[in-house]
Amino acid sequence: MDDEIKIQRVAGVAAGRSSGSAFGSLAWAVATSDDKSLGVREQTVAAFAKIDRTLASLRSDKRYLLSATIILADLNDKEVLDFEWKKWVGADNQHWPQRSCTGGTLSSGTLVEIMVVAARPI
Repeated sequence: MDDEIKIQRVAGVAAGRSSGSAFGSLAWAVATSDDKSLGVREQTVAAFAKIDRTLASLRSDKRYLLSATIILADLNDKEVLDFEWKKWVGADNQHWPQRSCTGGTLSSGTLVEIMVVAARPI
């Protein structure tokens, strides 16, 4: 096919899913902690680390975040999430994305799931 669309994908841990993908100047990443025995603080930090790795493999990083969607298994954990979020995203408001946080049913043991969209050079 002469007009093949070039999409870059980062392999996920589950069959049929990618941890990240990129097309043109946009990159998408999703992460949960691999260790489901951790508490919400540790799972959040682990998910942020996976987001960092995925974005790096797609030639982007958290400075270029456009949006973030976070799902918590228990919205009572939002204060913990917000604390870790502020540490991770940094103090420079020029790098702060639009962010939403909601509660939802996640897979067994998963306390937080984070999805981001970031800009990247083309």
